[in-house]
Amino acid sequence: MLVLPTLRQLQFFLALVRRHSFSKAADDCLVSQSTLSSAIKELETALDCQLVDRSTRAFALTPTGEEVARRAAPILAMAEDLARAAAAHRPLEGEFHLGVIPTIAPFLLPRVAERLKAAYPNLKLFLREDLTANLAERLSAGLLDAVVLAFPYDLPGAEVIDIGEDPFWFAAAPGHPLAAKKSLKVDDLENVNLLLLEDGHCLRDHAIEACKLRRSDAAAYGATSLFTLTQMVRSGLGATLLPAMAVKSGLAETTGLKVSPFESPAPSRRIGIAWRRGSGRREEAEAVAAVLKETLSEIETA
Repeated sequence: MLVLPTLRQLQFFLALVRRHSFSKAADDCLVSQSTLSSAIKELETALDCQLVDRSTRAFALTPTGEEVARRAAPILAMAEDLARAAAAHRPLEGEFHLGVIPTIAPFLLPRVAERLKAAYPNLKLFLREDLTANLAERLSAGLLDAVVLAFPYDLPGAEVIDIGEDPFWFAAAPGHPLAAKKSLKVDDLENVNLLLLEDGHCLRDHAIEACKLRRSDAAAYGATSLFTLTQMVRSGLGATLLPAMAVKSGLAETTGLKVSPFESPAPSRRIGIAWRRGSGRREEAEAVAAVLKETLSEIETA
């Protein structure tokens, strides 16, 4: 395999060519003279040739050294241009593929997308709404840059920024025995016919875990969306648990349901944004997380 010189070696060599002095070149490169001299020798070893004529007292290059200096200058210039372009790059410029689960997307995305567009006009945001497992698979495969999920959820190889807490609310038709209560305890759910989303939706698992329910206590009627679930509840088939962001966004009100919060500590789910470790998307994920946090806080305190 061909051994290639490093940019650091070329940088030191061109500094030497420019200054005609090992000591002055070392000062320019902010390294010791011995460090610079070692780098030049490493470059000569890598190229298998002598670059500096060491037979004279005055500084001189060998013919090969002059040729290498001529060819190295544009290579280093292109590398420096690349570094400057990367340093000037703002987060969230160009394409960004973001996945969001269905129990978050309709309540956060309209506001978040609008704010991201205003803050990052060069952003091309591509959104995908899907179940958690599907989004996790696409993130791992590199088809998504980041995902907004409810946690806890195991995402090997990913990093996560916590966005905030999303408490559960009790929701039922006006005639339900618990509909008139101002607030509930988790124990009040005992013997309640509780309807939740079908298996595959993490909201179902988080609600069961947060409220310490037995899976047999929660009926799965095959509802694939919160809107369908609220329609089932409105028809008197049972009660349900809704995330606060859905309640505060008017989902229960528009379907005629009565809602009540739980007493502290209320059962809840955690919202977060995840990206692949080592993908270079941390800065962009942090920027999206800041907008998500602001939006979630506004919704929860409304």
